[in-house]
Amino acid sequence: MPQITVDYSASLEDAFDRHGFALALHAEVVETAAAKIGACKTQFRRTEDTVVGADTAGHAVVHVTLGLLAGRTEAVKVKLTEAVVELLKTHVKQAEGLELHVSAEVRDLDPSYRKFEA
Repeated sequence: MPQITVDYSASLEDAFDRHGFALALHAEVVETAAAKIGACKTQFRRTEDTVVGADTAGHAVVHVTLGLLAGRTEAVKVKLTEAVVELLKTHVKQAEGLELHVSAEVRDLDPSYRKFEA
């Protein structure tokens, strides 16, 4: 915990500083949500196809999902979500000819969540 997943359009491959974003995000999660830095795990999933409305071209999407153990207030979740969006603004360059759509959500992990480290 936290489990962080970042889906991003393939068209952003060279415009998205993923490593820098993950490091900045981990620091933000520690500060805002009282997580431990060593527990922060971010996975990036490149998506080949993006469709927005009726358009099959001209758009790029980045969506971040943060799963945290239950117990954070809604105010903490909102603050963290807003911080994620701001971090994306600084780590994703605007690609020429693309409309960028950035979003984030913080959710509680299901009570069934378990982990194993070896």
